[in-house]
Amino acid sequence: MKKQDPIGIFDSGVGGTSIWKEIHELLPHENTIYLADSKNAPYGYKTAEEITLLSIKNTDALLKMGCKIIVVACNTATTNAITTLRSKYQVPIIGIEPAIKPAALKTQTKSIGILATKGTLSSILFNKTSSEFAKDVSVLEIVGEGLVPLIEEGKLESQEMYNLLKKYSEKLIAANIDYLVLGCSHYPYIVSQLQAMLPNHVTIIDSGEAVARQTKSLLEKHDLLNDPVLKPRLKFYTNAKKDTLSLLLSEFSEIISVEKKDF
Repeated sequence: MKKQDPIGIFDSGVGGTSIWKEIHELLPHENTIYLADSKNAPYGYKTAEEITLLSIKNTDALLKMGCKIIVVACNTATTNAITTLRSKYQVPIIGIEPAIKPAALKTQTKSIGILATKGTLSSILFNKTSSEFAKDVSVLEIVGEGLVPLIEEGKLESQEMYNLLKKYSEKLIAANIDYLVLGCSHYPYIVSQLQAMLPNHVTIIDSGEAVARQTKSLLEKHDLLNDPVLKPRLKFYTNAKKDTLSLLLSEFSEIISVEKKDF
């Protein structure tokens, strides 16, 4: 592995671009390759075995492109497949888990909400983390059914999105939560709608910044931080339509490339 090799990032679709943005902000000189496995989205209703096989497929594709480190920018893939990936590959592999610990430690109402996919909430890793850090806190787990497909289609401001978020928000308000943990990398794209529906005292947290810090830490540990360059190579590949990926990355359109590719 060389310093100039790219960071490899994959997700079940476009949602992991929220993680990419955090990584790029913290490490602007790093080359990156992002895979949006939108053809197989959402992962949340697949079996653990299916999720693991897809995660292996994506990791293999990134390693063939010469990536020096892999970021699993998908909560469902992390909670179901990270152990297998780390045992199978030699490169550093970073996962993303719902930020239950900080929410459980900071809550004043002793009630927190988790909005995540079925695949994350039913995973062994999630339940282990939840039981360890949130045993003295009331945790309302909500499966965000329907949210990922709408985000994948770019329907962020649609009536369907509003109706779903209204339904989920009413449950969260009734539970008197003061922290909402986003357990899917797609969900940062709907934070503004959630903030508008939830009381002002509710803090919404996700794991993007923590993943970026961990990425930097591991690169430093392995002496793999890229030297400052004038223009990093920022490549995005999707195995479905490019529209939503391009939309979510529109602010970076002049410095990135977005292509459709089978992987």
